[in-house]
Amino acid sequence: MKILHKILITFFILITTIVFASPQMPDYIIYKKDTIPTYNLILEQYLQKKNPNENKLFGLSFRGDENFAAPLNCWRGYQAIYAVIDSKLYLTKIISCGDLTNKSKINIVESQRKMEEIFGDKIDDKGVFINWFSGKISFPQRTMKNKELRWDGVFYRIFEYETVIDFDQGKFVKEENVHNYQKVLGGINRKSNDKISDKIFNKLKLEKWDKKFDCSEKYLITIGEKGKISNIKMTYSEKEIEEYFEKDEYNYCINKINNALKIMQFDILKDKGNPIPEEIYLEIWQEKKGKLKNWTY
Repeated sequence: MKILHKILITFFILITTIVFASPQMPDYIIYKKDTIPTYNLILEQYLQKKNPNENKLFGLSFRGDENFAAPLNCWRGYQAIYAVIDSKLYLTKIISCGDLTNKSKINIVESQRKMEEIFGDKIDDKGVFINWFSGKISFPQRTMKNKELRWDGVFYRIFEYETVIDFDQGKFVKEENVHNYQKVLGGINRKSNDKISDKIFNKLKLEKWDKKFDCSEKYLITIGEKGKISNIKMTYSEKEIEEYFEKDEYNYCINKINNALKIMQFDILKDKGNPIPEEIYLEIWQEKKGKLKNWTY
């Protein structure tokens, strides 16, 4: 399989590397008289549904607008300000990037113009009632022991301790404080994902590998919602696997890894209080004598 090693660069990775070199600015929600950063793209969800064929990563970009100049850490070209008013979720402003740090810079006229451009007569004196949104909005609790658990490299973040507010068609349903990390008896620590691939590799290198098969490859290993390994696959399409891989060798490598890892137990990672799966990238190199090397970057 060594001859099949190639650089697989997806559109998302390319965009992340070139465009989003800096962390992206969050939106904000005014809730209980507090202005809080939130990493939930609510306005983007609306715009992408409205213009499903829009050839942009985001459904709206004001980067070419002289009144909404956008730095590289705000590729959308704007930040959205939301508020919970009378138990309903409203979009109240669309501002230029970073203006919230200096409220005197907020251009109310331009904000109103952009909102009218998108929503027309749906605007009232409170803003735009977001009746298209049903779901949960999360934001980090202000506690000393809080920490960021995951970041997608662009925008979305998961914090260990979050407040989650639930909406049904824009109407407030409930608020709850959640803990997004669950320790499991004997579970492997996952609070940081930097070393998880090392822990998986350390388990694999203890195995005895059949020298007639070469398992040097790039793999995606899924840790499921219960903290157990739930899936193992190579970073290729089914068509590529069928075309380029020997069936016996492919089956051996996948089954060998699965059997070696199935006894591993990890702590449970959550998002908005609900357990989530997570894919871990692993690249291994198998030497002629069967010994493995960790080539994960």
